[in-house]
Formats: sequence, C-alpha cells, structure tokens
Amino acid sequence: MATKPKVEEEEARNSGNGIPRMSLASAVADKLRAMIIHGDVQEGEQLRQDAIAADFQVSRIPVREALRQLEAEGLIKIVAHRGAVVSALSADEIEELFDIRALLECEVLRASIPHLTEADFKEAESILDTYEKALWMKEVGTWGRLNWQFHSVLYSRANRPHFMQIIKMINNNGDRYTRLQLYLTQAFERAKQEHRQLLELCRKRDTAAASGLLERHIHNAGRMLKEFVKEHRK
Repeated sequence: MATKPKVEEEEARNSGNGIPRMSLASAVADKLRAMIIHGDVQEGEQLRQDAIAADFQVSRIPVREALRQLEAEGLIKIVAHRGAVVSALSADEIEELFDIRALLECEVLRASIPHLTEADFKEAESILDTYEKALWMKEVGTWGRLNWQFHSVLYSRANRPHFMQIIKMINNNGDRYTRLQLYLTQAFERAKQEHRQLLELCRKRDTAAASGLLERHIHNAGRMLKEFVKEHRK
C-alpha cells in the first residue's frame, strides 16, 4: 500500500494517477462519477475507500466526502456492512427520471429558443456531427457526454442555472442505462433523426414544435429503457 502523505496539499500531485491540485473531494467525486457513468464500475459493485484512496493517491478523508456527494446525487448507496455500492435503478425509477427530465428540459428549451444565436446553432451542429460519428464507430464511452453537450447548448440561453444543475444530475443517473440500451438496440438512426429535427425546429424558432418533439423524444427513450431494463433483469 502506498504511503499516505501527512497533509492533503501533498496529495494533489500531477504525476501518475494522482488527482490534480484542486478540491480533493470534488476531484475524487468527478473521477468516480465518470467511471460510473461510463460503465467502468457496474451497478451493485462495491466502492472500497482504501482501494480508491490508493488508486488516486489521496487519503481516505476526501474519498469519504466524495462518496457522500455521489450518494446525494443518487449514483451510489451507503449500505450497512458493505459500504458504498453503485446504485441500481428499478425500471419504474428510470421511467420517473425520464418523466422529470421531460418536464424540466422542455421548460428550459422553451425559455432558451428565443435567445439562441447562430453561433449556438453552429456549435450544436458541430457536436451532432461528432456524436453521429461516435455512434457509427460505436465509441460508447463518449455518447453520454456528447448527447449532454448537444442538449445543453440548446438550453444554454434560458438563464436557468438551477434547472440545469438538476437536469445534469438526472442525466448522470440515467446515462449508463441509456448508453447500454442504445448500444444493444442499435437505435442510432432514430436518435440521429430526432436530434437533427430538434435542431432545425430551434433554428426556425418554432418553440411549440421543438418542445413537443423534445417531450416525445425523452418519453420514448424512457419507455424503451424501462422495457429494456425489465427484460434484462428477469
């Protein structure tokens, strides 16, 4: 086991697998969150504080704080006699998350569309180009990040930072299931078409049609994901 430094500032090394110099708990949470979302850590898998501390070259104090943060986000659960375990959402919980997404994201999109600029549309289109290539190349680990980047550009002019914070947290909770469902059902063409249609409606400032399409897009994904999870957990 690696020798633990005596002060936290000494832990924030930039070499090897060490955490960059910043808030250690936040940095550890960011790395663990990414591992969970990307599927590097599976649902039901235990997260051991000592192993994480050794891997990230930090003490157990920031690891404990990071795990509390991830528990508050719903990504892990603290279980008696087991410690931190990656959460496994039920089919009904997944559907509920997508229902919440539909409510919040449609509201933010409606507020954002009138203020979107041509630069925003070009940025969203560029992200879509990259996203579609990633779908084609089956670069699964990038799908969630690119999907969020595309949507967040369209929501960016709403000036609703608290909405965005909640929406991102909900997306983080469902992302690993969405990528798995998309990969196994190969629903790439539908995702491509709906994203392109949404961008075009936003360009036309057709707020009603764009929010309607987004609502259907989210609800359809939620229903497909619910059925997928129910089928694969039998």
